[in-house]
Amino acid sequence: MTPSLLPRAWYLQAVATGISVAIGYGIGCLAAWLVRKCGIAPDYAARTRRIGWWSLAIVAAVAVPTFLILGSWWQQIVRDLVGVERINRANYLLILLIALAIAALILAIARGIRAGTNGLTRFGLRYVPAPAARLASLVVVVILGALVVNGVVYQGLIGMANRSAQASDHSTAPNVEQPQIPERSGSPASAEAWDSLGREGRTFVAGGPTAEQITAVTGRPARTPIRVYAGRESADSVAATADLVVAELERTGAFDRKVLAVATTTGRGWVNSRVASSLEYTAEGDSAIAAMQYSFLPSALSFIADRDTPQQAGRALFEAVHTAWEARPEGSRPKLVTFGESLGSFGGQGAFSGAQDMLARTDGALWVGTPNFAPQWAQITADRDAGSPERLPVVDGGTNVRFAASASDLDLDGAPWGTPRIVYWQHASDPITWWSFDLLLHQPDWLREPLGADVDPGMRWIPFVTFWQVTMDMVFSADVPAGHGHTFGPDAANMWAAILHPEGWTDADTEHVRAVLAE
Repeated sequence: MTPSLLPRAWYLQAVATGISVAIGYGIGCLAAWLVRKCGIAPDYAARTRRIGWWSLAIVAAVAVPTFLILGSWWQQIVRDLVGVERINRANYLLILLIALAIAALILAIARGIRAGTNGLTRFGLRYVPAPAARLASLVVVVILGALVVNGVVYQGLIGMANRSAQASDHSTAPNVEQPQIPERSGSPASAEAWDSLGREGRTFVAGGPTAEQITAVTGRPARTPIRVYAGRESADSVAATADLVVAELERTGAFDRKVLAVATTTGRGWVNSRVASSLEYTAEGDSAIAAMQYSFLPSALSFIADRDTPQQAGRALFEAVHTAWEARPEGSRPKLVTFGESLGSFGGQGAFSGAQDMLARTDGALWVGTPNFAPQWAQITADRDAGSPERLPVVDGGTNVRFAASASDLDLDGAPWGTPRIVYWQHASDPITWWSFDLLLHQPDWLREPLGADVDPGMRWIPFVTFWQVTMDMVFSADVPAGHGHTFGPDAANMWAAILHPEGWTDADTEHVRAVLAE
């Protein structure tokens, strides 16, 4: 019931509580088993047992309602911190019933597995000694469980989800229409058919500001931004899809623009429109963004089912674009930058061995809401300057790489900032960034150090419990206002202004772009 990173719906709280109850019960059973194995078996009198049970009942009668009340109050505090409307606290009365039902279900499954193991042991005793029978039954149950979970159930569910997502990918979002300008993939001038781009690809190429809109915001002449894209069904491999994207860049004259951006998408091919548009405003339209779809699955399922393809796609697209970019005369190349959000950040960083590689091969990068399992992010964070917090690391005094939760963090107290510039944009309250299996048994640095401004100061690490709390936080991580959780908004204007630092660009220009992105 204790607070975590984001507000939890009462029914998700019930799930987290139910799982925690089952885990607590399991730990208690394990402790009792270990005590008995040590030869300690107290024989309590009936009166002592009654006193013990009644004492436990009284403690439960006080503690459970107290923490239901406290839990509902803690959730109100978390909602205030991230700017979400408060809820009816009466719903928390239902949590206990649902949590107990979930705990009972988990316990029943565990006891069923135990019964199966005991049955196999009894069967084995006919042929082998007891230790061997117990070991063999345990091995059989573990293997069967792994086959069921990773085989029949896993492949069946993922296959069904993939078919459903592929069918959905053929639809088009409301108010999205085929572009007619040659600067866009999917247009009549494009080699990439409109229907082949996928739902998110069609949304991407149909969106973004026009030259007139950019001029209205910046007050300076602008060009029509280029957006190129290839869908998952356009080729048989990510490498071949990347080659199609490069062909679109060649067709549109993208290598003659001032800024060329390689964007790695999320699972279904999504690109954050605010991040893309803010780059185009900052570059005054003299830009091109290249992206491609590599999966039909949404990010949550891609995260579970396939972590290899995002990195393969990010590497394939960047390498293909970089090869074509490098073939140009050095003095006529555009600035080459790269960006990605969430699973796109994970995949995009897959093109690089680390920060030095990014600095050597790009003119800047913006990594947004990076998941904890991204190895490049993890290494850079681990190598941060002594005394800097895990939630906002300082790397080499901020010479090239900076972490920011908001625009003001980029300044880093006026420290010199060279070029190229790499920005990791992450929020203290984003469970996507902070979720890790390590939370089960290890307290992370970000929970030892002072917490972020939008995280309840009362959040504490509890073995097992914090893991499930942050897991539940991920479900609605994007259902909070921009600047919190996994929602990234107008600050994108500041991020790109800092990375690109175009000549003549002012703070007032950035504020104008922010105002447009906030609409």
